[in-house]
Amino acid sequence: MPFYQTWEEFARAAEKLYLTDPMKVRVVLKYRHCDGNLCIKVTDNAVCLQYKTDQAQDVKKIEKLHGKLMRLMVSKETHSGSMETD
Repeated sequence: MPFYQTWEEFARAAEKLYLTDPMKVRVVLKYRHCDGNLCIKVTDNAVCLQYKTDQAQDVKKIEKLHGKLMRLMVSKETHSGSMETD
């Protein structure tokens, strides 16, 4: 499972992976204090995308992408849930 070297590539690929099949995608954040590394992994069990950083400014980018993916997940859930009750 190789790591992406640039943030822009990773963010684009992660969003594309989520939009292809939202029900299978998982997002995992992992912080190792001893190394000072933050790793984000987006996977659907067939494709695994990873990005690792030790830079403080990248934390804000990861937080922004994570929030965007969470908003997409919530909007899909509420939209499909409202359709099921009708």
